[in-house]
Amino acid sequence: MADDFTKSVEDGLKLAKRIYFGKDRSVTPPKPVSMDKSSKSYLPTAPMVYAVIFDPAIVDNPDIPSYQPHVYGRCDPAALIPLQMNGIALEVDCYLDTAFVTLTGSWRVHCVMGSRSCDCRLAVPMGEQGSILGVEVDVPRKSYCTQLITMEENKDMEKASRAGDGGFLKPHIFTLTIPEVDGGSNLSIKVRWSQKLSYHDGQLTLIVPFHFPEYVTPAGKKVSKKEKIQLNVNCGTGMEVLCKKTSHPLKEIRRQVGKLSFSYEAEVLTWSSTDFTFSFSVPSSHIHGSVLLQSPSVHDVDQREMFCLYLFPGNQQTGKVFRKEVVFVVDISGSMRGKLLEDTKNALSAALSKLDSKDSFSIIAFNGEIFIFSSSVQLATKEAIENAIQWISMNFIAGGDTNILLPMNKAMELFSHSPGSIPIIFLITDGSVEDERHICDVMTSYLTNEESIHPRIYTFGIGLYCNHYFLKMLAMIGRGHYDAAYDANSIELRVERLFTRASSTVLANITIDDLEDLDDFEVYPSHMPDLSSESVWTVSGRYKGNFPDTIQARGIFADLNNFVTDLKVQKAKEIPLDRVLAKQQIIWLTAQAWFSENKQLEEKIAEMSIQTGVISEYTRMILLETQGGTQVSEPGRVQEPPKTMEYQRPVVDSKVQKIILLQSLGVGFGNVNATAENYPPGSEEVKLPEAAEIFVKAASNCCAKMCGYCCCMCCIRMCTRMNDQCAIVLTQLCSALAILGCFSCAELCCSGQEGG
Repeated sequence: MADDFTKSVEDGLKLAKRIYFGKDRSVTPPKPVSMDKSSKSYLPTAPMVYAVIFDPAIVDNPDIPSYQPHVYGRCDPAALIPLQMNGIALEVDCYLDTAFVTLTGSWRVHCVMGSRSCDCRLAVPMGEQGSILGVEVDVPRKSYCTQLITMEENKDMEKASRAGDGGFLKPHIFTLTIPEVDGGSNLSIKVRWSQKLSYHDGQLTLIVPFHFPEYVTPAGKKVSKKEKIQLNVNCGTGMEVLCKKTSHPLKEIRRQVGKLSFSYEAEVLTWSSTDFTFSFSVPSSHIHGSVLLQSPSVHDVDQREMFCLYLFPGNQQTGKVFRKEVVFVVDISGSMRGKLLEDTKNALSAALSKLDSKDSFSIIAFNGEIFIFSSSVQLATKEAIENAIQWISMNFIAGGDTNILLPMNKAMELFSHSPGSIPIIFLITDGSVEDERHICDVMTSYLTNEESIHPRIYTFGIGLYCNHYFLKMLAMIGRGHYDAAYDANSIELRVERLFTRASSTVLANITIDDLEDLDDFEVYPSHMPDLSSESVWTVSGRYKGNFPDTIQARGIFADLNNFVTDLKVQKAKEIPLDRVLAKQQIIWLTAQAWFSENKQLEEKIAEMSIQTGVISEYTRMILLETQGGTQVSEPGRVQEPPKTMEYQRPVVDSKVQKIILLQSLGVGFGNVNATAENYPPGSEEVKLPEAAEIFVKAASNCCAKMCGYCCCMCCIRMCTRMNDQCAIVLTQLCSALAILGCFSCAELCCSGQEGG
């Protein structure tokens, strides 16, 4: 899909050369784009809008017609011409390690005749673990907004709505199509999403995609081009916040304990050519944290009180990390063939090279059987790692089916459980199996013994055929973490990131005291993970009763000394806990709902999703078209953040003319059949509409019957002996047969839609 997108953009840039910008010296056309660049460069690196062009004849300057020769034919697939951007404003609110981004921009359909119209496609790249929250679009005489609905509402709307383009081009790039926008008109668009801040060496870093290509700069030199950025930081610690690095010249407008505010506004000649980056730290050489409380809103589906407990690892450059006993459990079934397996081998080799000489390891490759590098974990000496890499190259051969339970059981037997080390199972798979719930039960039984430090389970999923919620549940049971690569190109990077997190544990066996008197207490995740020097540790939950003023957090250091600290409890007055915690809580609850097959929990998740605007497996996004509509705020003007951060669900009223049902945005619960057939990840195809399926089937039958009566060589020999008159007659006959075939297909299509 991404390759098709980049090819369409390349075609669109070629078409854009037809646009005539006049002889006025104050007008300069955008710089031509070199076509020898990698196609990857055409993926959006900032929010972009494209004109969707099927008919190249409509491409022209809406203000100055060029009267160029008519272009025949159609673009299939459609060409995508990047629209010129008139203004952009970015507002970011950072709370703890979560950022809420609101981007407001204005684009002009500068490449379509004023008398014609075209669809426009919005593409929004998001930062780390980005989650789309909503889109609002204003065009002349119409406005659009997205909304989440439950699956029950989805069934009712499928009959009354039409299908629309929208979904993820890549895991971090959300796309949406706005239908029928007139040439020469302006689009005002507001996009909201959330994303995570990365944590490294005691610093939190925000990276927002904000790198605009040159060809979106308006052609006129006199056109005002205003960029604006507003950044608000609230780390919730009550400690001083230090700014470390910024990509744009921000001006500090407010500083309080634990809070910072910055702004940037400028008239520019060209748009930002770098992502918006901001790094800050809360200086401390030791582990510190706090507890935040918040009462639910009147519309909250869960009326229990909310709490969030977080720990910052501090600057742990001199801190000691735990020794590791790692068993890598790697899927080599038939679906892993080709690039998937090669990238996995490279990622595994890189992980082995990062092991300390005091660490121990082993490797289990599995399909329907298991292949073991060593019968027990062995020290990660240079010689052992070289032998392991050689063993990988010889034994990692894709083939066979998938059995996950067998290697997981075997991995549990390989640990030596030496004092001061953490046993880790690092599972990598692209498949889904039928006994996943049983695997969770078996792993739970292993982790209920009396050992001081139980084995940790880290899971990594590849593609959409594996059950990511099974992997999340398995990681939660094993007090580990989960990550995924939905496309093959990100396997090495994300495996490295997850293994770095597993290798940097500084505090294990974390427990929280003084909560025994609370009623109806629930915590997410239910099994508290370890604290890594590479991330902020966060758990949250719900309760009834009176929360104590201080609580104690306990754990074990790598030297086996005990850790105890008092955490102050305070009200989260300016931090919207419900929104900050929504995504993680929905993920954990979805994993639990899958494991327990609890329908009531599924309904609760759907309500939470609609309330907070966070997509889930039990909701669907729709696009509402309203005649008239409210104006999106100007891009040069960033509004003050609202007093309440609660997501307001749009109301469908009588002005709504169309409801467009977008593609499902969830990752699903795996595909056991695709795993059994060894389909490689990435072979997922969008299901055709029913009428299109009927048409293809009818056409295929027609072609099959024709091929049954003649062969290619016969046709070639016949054509070489045919005169012009005979060729004309044969062409007319084929045309008549084609028309009859179309009538046959039309009958099938109509009969297939009866009663609909």
